[in-house]
Amino acid sequence: MDIIIGAEGSAAALDAAHEAAWQRFAGLLDELVQELPLLRLPVRGRCPLQGRVARRMWQACQPFANDYITPMAAVAGAVAQELAGCYDRAGVERAWINNGGDIALQLAASQSLRVGLYADLARLDAQALQQGIHSDGQFEVTSRMPVRGVATSGWRGRSFSLGIADSVTVLAGTAAAADAAATVIANAVDVIDARIVRRPACELKDDSDLGEMVVTVDVPPLEPKLVQQALHAGWLRAQALQRAGLIWSAALVCQRQLLVTDTAEPELARRVFVPLQAGAVFA
Repeated sequence: MDIIIGAEGSAAALDAAHEAAWQRFAGLLDELVQELPLLRLPVRGRCPLQGRVARRMWQACQPFANDYITPMAAVAGAVAQELAGCYDRAGVERAWINNGGDIALQLAASQSLRVGLYADLARLDAQALQQGIHSDGQFEVTSRMPVRGVATSGWRGRSFSLGIADSVTVLAGTAAAADAAATVIANAVDVIDARIVRRPACELKDDSDLGEMVVTVDVPPLEPKLVQQALHAGWLRAQALQRAGLIWSAALVCQRQLLVTDTAEPELARRVFVPLQAGAVFA
């Protein structure tokens, strides 16, 4: 786990929060490893897990039990959320815990945080790093919003995906919920085309919790109509999750095309496929 933490507030409160976060993090991986065999099983029936973070992972994935999903779909967000709790104390104005792109937020009253989105990891190379990273878009999360979690999933990320989205970024009530939902929506951004390379997950990683399920390995440039078809499929899933109260909003990106759900009027969500431009504002 590669975790970056930022926080603002009084020096004494931040020192105490950082120490608490470090102490909590120290044994967290061992806790999860102890229950790893159960964490790699599909979510079904009653939760069999004991640890607080493990149970949070299972609960975040439980709404998607009709899909094939294991608690591992929410591991990064659940860990970030656990550490964010260490900053829920007087004197801390705001904090953000970024666990590989899945972010948990802690915001005091009247605080906000602006988050940048880099939509396509394929464009991130040594030259881009030297020139400075320019985000593809930004959005703001305020303390008044029912959002404390931001997560991104896609076929180019660290985890496997069943779909072809370059990125699906979800805002939700918690980081674990956002993580699970981003996985599900990214899986839904898909289209059938023989040019898309897919392989069983177990051939790519022998201990993958997806077993023999076929995951996306490579996506060639596709015709805009096919990209829009895939994005629309994911948008329908995102809309259903939004109506169910499982997410606040989502931004779906595939081959420089963007589709965004609308937080104010879910039934009037934007279904216009927009060419992604650096500096776009999503919310």
